[in-house]
Amino acid sequence: MDTYELVNFILKKNGYETFLAVNGRDGVTAAQKQKPDLIIMDMSMPEMDGWTATGLIKRDEQTASIPLIALTAHALPADRQRAMNAGCSEYITKPMDLEDLVEAVQYWVNKR
Repeated sequence: MDTYELVNFILKKNGYETFLAVNGRDGVTAAQKQKPDLIIMDMSMPEMDGWTATGLIKRDEQTASIPLIALTAHALPADRQRAMNAGCSEYITKPMDLEDLVEAVQYWVNKR
């Protein structure tokens, strides 16, 4: 089971409705059309990386308020700062603790 399948499984098990965008460009389009309560963004995606996609989502007034959690293998402090500067609300590195992920999702969904 890859990370996406695992995250999808855990979130659905905890009562969340999910959908998957396979690349950054599709993620931006999906955010604009579906206006989700939360976005979990992989920072290393094909076609458009997560930093670029996050920046586009955060600069669009229709999607700017959507909380965004970066989920990434990039674990260096500079990577974290780059994600936060792009507009991420939280930064979780892989491999992630599933309880921490669910707690972060609950926090940001409830905060909105």
